[in-house]
Amino acid sequence: MPKLADREMPMRRALTLSLLLAAVPATAQTIHALPDQTSHIRLSNRDINHVVCEGGEIEDIKFSAEKGLAVEKGGPDAWIKFLAREIDDAGQVTRTYVTQPSEFFVHCNGATYPLYAEPAEIPAQTVVLMPGARQRAQANNELMAALADEDRAVSITLSLLDDRIPASFSEVAPSGGTVGIPAAPGVSITERRRIAIEGAGLSASEFHLQAAAPVTLDERLLVDPILGERIFSVTLDRVRLATGETARLVVVRRGAGQ
Repeated sequence: MPKLADREMPMRRALTLSLLLAAVPATAQTIHALPDQTSHIRLSNRDINHVVCEGGEIEDIKFSAEKGLAVEKGGPDAWIKFLAREIDDAGQVTRTYVTQPSEFFVHCNGATYPLYAEPAEIPAQTVVLMPGARQRAQANNELMAALADEDRAVSITLSLLDDRIPASFSEVAPSGGTVGIPAAPGVSITERRRIAIEGAGLSASEFHLQAAAPVTLDERLLVDPILGERIFSVTLDRVRLATGETARLVVVRRGAGQ
């Protein structure tokens, strides 16, 4: 017959596991930081904070170790922990948490991200180091350099239609409202999203088209200034629409700001 202590062991392990799970911090809040400008942020002074290098690796992190910090890095990730100080006064243990701000200089994607961090009694934070204009332009140039103009247009179009937009493409606010063009009477056109491809001198938009009556569309007739200047290519995911049906139209333009 098993001893009482043997039977209690699984119960103790289950209790320990439940306590550890209860101690897991709430879902981390996300902060975005840009290179070459100081980001004033708040980090948890109790939980482990996460730093992510978007689209690259963290090469180095400089900070003042004497301020009570533990920092680890690996690949695109780094973790920052403010170390609590424990004082044992005749068996009475008190714990104090860091309140003094710290500065971090994180090197990611060949750029420096200065972070001025104020420790606070908040859940763990996630800091995403976003590519700056220079990094995006460099990444886009590397992505597009080997492609002919037609292949660039195809690559951009597929990235929009497949909802797999590279991180180096910049999302731009689409124009509001619905428009129409003479070449497609009875078809309402709404811009769903717009991107700029810095470094490649191109921009693109995805439009949603809805038919008020059955219609067969011709891509060549959709080259209209209302959809942008210097249009380079237009692509429909379908050309025949019944009443109420919709299609997706991708327009690629020369010029990153259009």
